[in-house]
Amino acid sequence: MKELISTYLRYLKVERNASVHTIESYKNDLMQLLEFSASQFDIVPDSVPAEKINRMIIRLWLGELSEKKMARNSIARKVACVRSFFKFCYKRGYVEKNPAHLLIIPKKEARLPKTVRVQEIERMMEIASENTPEILQERAILELFYSTGIRVSELTNLNITDLDLKHKQISVFGKGNKQRVVPLGEKAIIACKNHLDSRGSLLTSKSKYEDRKALFIAPKGGRIYPRKVQRIIESYLMKVSEITQKSPHVLRHSFATHMLDAGADIRLIKEFLGHSNLSSTQVYTHTSVERLKKVYSKAHPRAEN
Repeated sequence: MKELISTYLRYLKVERNASVHTIESYKNDLMQLLEFSASQFDIVPDSVPAEKINRMIIRLWLGELSEKKMARNSIARKVACVRSFFKFCYKRGYVEKNPAHLLIIPKKEARLPKTVRVQEIERMMEIASENTPEILQERAILELFYSTGIRVSELTNLNITDLDLKHKQISVFGKGNKQRVVPLGEKAIIACKNHLDSRGSLLTSKSKYEDRKALFIAPKGGRIYPRKVQRIIESYLMKVSEITQKSPHVLRHSFATHMLDAGADIRLIKEFLGHSNLSSTQVYTHTSVERLKKVYSKAHPRAEN
């Protein structure tokens, strides 16, 4: 089965153009199932044939995960992964039966996205006010995240040619390599211009030709990578907010929530975020409703006893 997992992961990368994050997550999920199956048969994982993994083995594995109090969302992803893997194996003729086709994906927990207040966003931008090349780049990253709501992977993949300051927009390649054009706010445009003016000093003699195309540069002169971006955002959020989750996704959530609060159409926000389904965007309506309830309970004279 180990070879089939490798074949499936190549399929995800080449034919499905799946993200690095998705491929790594699916690899971990399938290796966990493989190790569990090996323990059930009392053999080493490398010796487990895919045909020996039946529906009962999968259900026992999922049951163990549930007993360990694993989050429902994580279990749901693992079920989706296993279903996709065995569907691939069955359609390609690697297995005679699909043991996962009747598995039901658990309903995900409705968790409201974490956001920061507009005042905290403004404070964060004020902190990133030095004129060093590093800080100018960080300011551009902050402004881009909050101005567009793009994902970390989308930001790290940006090239200079994707930035169109004349038309105040940026071209983004999202999930499934789908391209969308997102407008830029004035403050993001100014931040990007300032970054471009000093960006050259971030390159080094080790910067490769492909690195020199990148909009954002890592400390050693290569293309900036997701973990570096995460550390940048975390450091700024720690200075302005007590929010428990301090990640780039917080700025994406804040972008969508603040737009919705200001009256933007949710269908337009869907296009901004690159969601394929409106249901993915509708979580932000719940966030706004919860905020309205809090305001109402504090402001209305007859809202509380």
